[in-house]
Amino acid sequence: MSAPEPRLWLVATPIGNLADIAPRAVEVLRDVSFVACEDTRRTGLLLQRLGIGGRPLVALHEHNETAVAAEIVQRLTAGETAAYVTDAGMPAISDPGQRLVAAAASAGIGVSAVPGPSAPVTAVAISGLPTDRWVMEGFLPRKGSLRSQRLDAIAAEQRTVVLLESPKRLGATLEDLVAACGADRPAVVVRELTKLHEEVARGTLAGLAAHFAEPSKGEIVVVIGPAPPATPTDAQISAEVTAELDSGASTRDAAAAVAQRLGVSRNRVYPLATELTRERS
Repeated sequence: MSAPEPRLWLVATPIGNLADIAPRAVEVLRDVSFVACEDTRRTGLLLQRLGIGGRPLVALHEHNETAVAAEIVQRLTAGETAAYVTDAGMPAISDPGQRLVAAAASAGIGVSAVPGPSAPVTAVAISGLPTDRWVMEGFLPRKGSLRSQRLDAIAAEQRTVVLLESPKRLGATLEDLVAACGADRPAVVVRELTKLHEEVARGTLAGLAAHFAEPSKGEIVVVIGPAPPATPTDAQISAEVTAELDSGASTRDAAAAVAQRLGVSRNRVYPLATELTRERS
């Protein structure tokens, strides 16, 4: 079954440099029935700069998204078309828009996107840290047990982690990351992406915490390298070897299989496997 004709468009807008707007984005914003947006003043100014001012605007932000999304879906069901933009970047990615998309999709309305600028994706791409597996954490809770839990999860995370932070809280967050993840964890702080004073600061969490001890300015993205692989304990190795022996593997084959799977030396695994075989005989 083919997808329904798009009536709702998510349109990415520049995160700093107006020249990053896609030509198709301008076409969509010009041709839809109305433009829903996070901030009508900012979007009105953007549309004026693009030469398409005067478009009908509907405010949809984090405080009214559920109610306004329902109203927009009614209009789309009646045959109108709409675009949704946030203040900068790709809607629904650490920005409002997810509830609107879900409501439209649930009503059978076609949803499409004009892709473009995204601060998290851009920061990961230029960080120099592993990009094959990464996770978006967004803004951390400001305090309490939820913040501690998220910091603990980041400390153990085996993927590159992307955080967003305000310039006023950046220094405190980096200090908390040092305490949770260790001083030597590699990280990158990206500030003012695509703007005149863009800054990409690479180093360790401790070094970055010192560099940004004083409040900064601008939009901030923090990219944190993956946690180093945990070294398996003897108990973990023995459990894996036992499972191999139970499946009928020889001592030598069990040791080789476990060493490869856990990424440890066969010289470490084989004595444990030999001892386990001796105990079973």
